[in-house]
Amino acid sequence: MHSMTTAAEQPHLARRAHWMNHVERHAATLGDRAAIRFNGSTTTWVQLRDRVRALANGFASRGVGFGDRVALVTGNRPEFVETLLAANLLGAIAVPVNFRLTGPEVAYILADSGSKIVVGDEIGTPIIAAAVKELDERPEVIAVEANSEGFELYSTLVGEPVPASAALPDVPEDTPALIMYTSGTTGKPKGAVLTHLNLQAQGITLMRAFQYVDEDEVSLIASPLFHIAAVGTVAPVLFVGGTVVLHPTRAFAAGEILDTIENEGVTSCFLVPTQWQALCAEPGVTGRTLDRLRVLGWGAAPATDTLLRQMDETFPGAMNVAFFGQTEMSPVTCVLQGKDAIRKLGSVGRPVTSVAIRVVDPDMDDVAPGEVGEIVYRGPGLMLGYWDKPEATADAFRGGWFHSGDLVRVDEEGFVHVVDRAKDMIISGGENIYCSEVENVLAAHPDIVEVSIVGRAHDVWGETPVAFVVLRDNSAPLDITALREWAAASLARYKLPTELRIVQALPRNASGKVLKNSLREQVQPV
Repeated sequence: MHSMTTAAEQPHLARRAHWMNHVERHAATLGDRAAIRFNGSTTTWVQLRDRVRALANGFASRGVGFGDRVALVTGNRPEFVETLLAANLLGAIAVPVNFRLTGPEVAYILADSGSKIVVGDEIGTPIIAAAVKELDERPEVIAVEANSEGFELYSTLVGEPVPASAALPDVPEDTPALIMYTSGTTGKPKGAVLTHLNLQAQGITLMRAFQYVDEDEVSLIASPLFHIAAVGTVAPVLFVGGTVVLHPTRAFAAGEILDTIENEGVTSCFLVPTQWQALCAEPGVTGRTLDRLRVLGWGAAPATDTLLRQMDETFPGAMNVAFFGQTEMSPVTCVLQGKDAIRKLGSVGRPVTSVAIRVVDPDMDDVAPGEVGEIVYRGPGLMLGYWDKPEATADAFRGGWFHSGDLVRVDEEGFVHVVDRAKDMIISGGENIYCSEVENVLAAHPDIVEVSIVGRAHDVWGETPVAFVVLRDNSAPLDITALREWAAASLARYKLPTELRIVQALPRNASGKVLKNSLREQVQPV
């Protein structure tokens, strides 16, 4: 394959610190070592470089240029990583999309981001097909596999010859790399714009947290790549030249994960606590050869004292590392090391080196040590802002700091304890569900006068949504099955309420605000 350019012709390529340059560097020095492992197959560093160059050329020939957006609706697979890198190689912005969303939800993101191209696989193309039908300006759709919709094939782009004269733009570190959509309290998702500097900062943070040293690192990514937690985990591996092992997208099975950890020689893995619990309970786990596994990363939900001890017993010699953060921070802001996990149970750890924090009251005054306030951030991981939403961006950055929406207290040793999560948010299976988004959909139901959503504790998912509704006519009661079927056209399955409570009125305070704490008390176990 012809080279698109040379460092001598474009010296900025040798100077910029972003993940495309890491790929170029490792292709030259590591060559045939594995960059990506997937379903037993290998993509070497040279193959990854060449496929990314070819795909970038294919995107460019279809009109993608600097600053344009390329969306992805796929499961975990090498093509996801290739698409990110190829878009960024052109100075374009990748837009990972949650494949669990419905057609209308995806249509909103494609329209809001103004994506020129959207890449989908067998999981994503049916959703994309439904989404683009709702758009006046439709992006070009590229399908990873052949499909009934007749979209252009990904292999066509990768297989096209790359002109020897093809040149690449300079992509400064403050150039946007990703738009990561995160649900907002208004009911519509907001796109957090993350730069190459943000990803570099995230890479350095995780290199330190995971204690990455060199190309012998093997990182298993089992969570969906459309999450910043997974995308962010790719960054440090690309930095050091290790191997990314992508677990295929399917129902979680502890035995399969353990097979992958054992067979691939995985050194680090991030899972949510319920998944680590399943691994610890898997028959025969202690008889496996898992001696290369050094780091057990976890987050998105709290882990119990019992589970942390089980992890230590099941994986002796490996260290627990808890991560806390949010998409807008790329995402890690606090880390709790294994040596402190039991002693500081309930804490999310201390701020990472690159993140400055304050704990403030509504007037942006610092609260006294140990008192509760909102944690606000500064640091190189902080997003540029929300895509095309200047008012939301200004609100998030008021007072010159990023407002997380999380209420915390900091103890005498500097450990952060989260008192309450961002307003009205439910975490179910690691997915963020904002109550207002679900409420806005259910409020349109013809039989519903008022609705409020709260989270109920769940042994497997952490929490699930419960709907409290006031009906127009109590003589024709609504049931949960009918409500879920009605809402499924507009909401992803994980956002659908799992329980329906019909009430005569919603509890409110003197100003008319719904008292969600009162509702939560009704659904929590005694």
